Amino acid sequence: MAELFEILGKEEIARGVFRMEVYAPEIARKHKPGQFVILRVHEKGERIPLTVVDADEGRGSITLVFQVVGKTTAMLSDMEVGERLADLAGPLGNPAHIDRYGTVVCVAGGVGVADVYPVAKALKKAGNTVISIVGARTKELLSLVEEMRAVSDRLEITTDDGSFGMKGFVTDMLRKMIEEEKLKIDLVFAVGPTVMMKAVADLTKKHNIKTIVSLNAIMLDGTGLCGVCRVIVGGKTKFACVDGPEFDAHQVDFDDLMKRQRMFVEQERIAYERYLKQKKGVMA
Repeated sequence: MAELFEILGKEEIARGVFRMEVYAPEIARKHKPGQFVILRVHEKGERIPLTVVDADEGRGSITLVFQVVGKTTAMLSDMEVGERLADLAGPLGNPAHIDRYGTVVCVAGGVGVADVYPVAKALKKAGNTVISIVGARTKELLSLVEEMRAVSDRLEITTDDGSFGMKGFVTDMLRKMIEEEKLKIDLVFAVGPTVMMKAVADLTKKHNIKTIVSLNAIMLDGTGLCGVCRVIVGGKTKFACVDGPEFDAHQVDFDDLMKRQRMFVEQERIAYERYLKQKKGVMA
C-alpha cells in the first residue's frame, strides 16, 4: 500500500518537462478539470501550484506535469519513485465551466498544455467540437501531443523555429483559422506564457470571440488569505486562487500580471543557481 503523497511514477516527457504520478486518494476522488494543487517538496520548501492533469480514482493517484524552471521544480524533478512529498493541498481553485458551446478552440503554449488537456478532454466529453493548437519554442519542448490528439477533432502544432508543425506562434495558427478559414468559433480556451495569452486575447477581442484564460499568478497559500496571487480583472482586484484560476481574457490586465510575475525573478535565479552548485558538489 502506497503512503500518502508517495511518488508512484515519474518520466521526462519533453526536454526539462516531467510527468509525475502521486498517491493522493482524496484529491483523486474530488478534483475536477481546471483545479490545481499546491505542494512542498520538503518541510522548509516553498509552496508551488500545479494543475491536476489527470486522476485515477482506482489507484488513488493524481498526475502532475511540470517544467524545470527554478529551484523547487529542479528539486521535484530529482525526486525518485518511492519518495514522498512533504505535503500536497487540494483540489484548489474553481473547476472549469464545462458546457456544450459548439466549436471550441483550445490553445496551449509550452507547458500550458498541462492545464489545457484536462479541460479539452472534458469539453469533448460534453459534446463539443474541439480544435486544439499546441505550440512550443522547438520540437524537443512539445509535450502531451498524443494526449491532446486523442481528445481533439483537429490538432495543429506550431513551433517558433519550425522544427515541427507550422513555423510560428499559436496565435498565427489561430489567426489563420479566424481570418483565412473563416472558422465559426464559439469559445477559445487558452493557457500558456502570459504574453501568449495576451496576444490571444487581443486577437479574439477584435473578432468578438469569447475567450477564457487560466492565469499563472504567483501563489502562496491557495486559499485567498495571503493576497499574493491578486490580479486585475475588469478593473477590480481578484485572487487567482479562489476567484479563478480561469477568467474572461478580455477583462484581464495582462500588463499588470506580467509586472507582478517579474517581482522575484532575481531571487529565483539566485536560488536556482545555488541549488545547482550544491547538487554538483554532492555529485562530485
